[in-house]
Amino acid sequence: MSLSLTPAVRDALQAWLSHLAALDGAAENTVTAYRTDVVGFLSFLGQHWDTAPGTAALAAITQADLRAWMAAERSRGVGARSLARALSSVRSFYRWLSDREGFDATVVLGARSPRFKRPLPRPLAEDAARAMIGMVEDQAREPWTAARDAAVLTLLWGCGLRISEALGLTGADAPLPPVLRIIGKGGRERIVPVLPAARDAVAEYLRLCPHPAARTAALFRGVRGGALNPRQVARAMELARMSLGLPATATPHALRHSFATHLLAAGGDLRAIQELLGHASLSTTQAYTAVDSARLMEVYAAAHPRA
Repeated sequence: MSLSLTPAVRDALQAWLSHLAALDGAAENTVTAYRTDVVGFLSFLGQHWDTAPGTAALAAITQADLRAWMAAERSRGVGARSLARALSSVRSFYRWLSDREGFDATVVLGARSPRFKRPLPRPLAEDAARAMIGMVEDQAREPWTAARDAAVLTLLWGCGLRISEALGLTGADAPLPPVLRIIGKGGRERIVPVLPAARDAVAEYLRLCPHPAARTAALFRGVRGGALNPRQVARAMELARMSLGLPATATPHALRHSFATHLLAAGGDLRAIQELLGHASLSTTQAYTAVDSARLMEVYAAAHPRA
């Protein structure tokens, strides 16, 4: 932790981070990101004010101080999206600290975030998703690893799982039930229906897998019997997309995007898709409506005689 923090602020920061982890259920990576953002902000204030800020100084922060921090971040190459995330972290800390210390944090809480354009999800077309699974299966060296890779990708596309969620399944989840109880980001729990195709793919993998199943061991195994590394799945898709001529956006996470986009295109309810994906906010899921509309306009422009 930076030496520019006073003991009182260091203790407050640690207490806030513990609160995030214990009471708000924030994931470890999320807590680490919050810590990095806020420590960077507090360290800047120490240099800007030429003294380590205490809680009283933090309570007296001005808009000019905030603008100076954001200008310094932009000058060192921090993008608008990253700066907006850092400001969100600082707001969260100030909200907690102001409640604890009893001061008005309006200056920070009311600060305007930098504007940035959210990138649209880049899903695969249905035929490309099918081809990807087939190619990953064909290029594997062993029949059991071919079945394993196909099963993992089928779970991503067929159930909308994150790669960490699919690889987090254990032997206790086999054979796959009609629905899975998934613990996702931030400890949020959701129920995910499992398609027969996904259940069959996992069953075939388990039939061929040379490593004995164990309730507490990872469901998907590497060649040596340890848990399958997500990088191995990404590498398999990288080789497959090169063979298929697909763009670099054809990643494991793109199959999760494909799950949502294909459901929406088939008439799926946006709120239901939000629940299936485990998004905390509907606004995150609404990005898929933009994808669907963009594809509709592409079809229109290509097909209409007057377009």
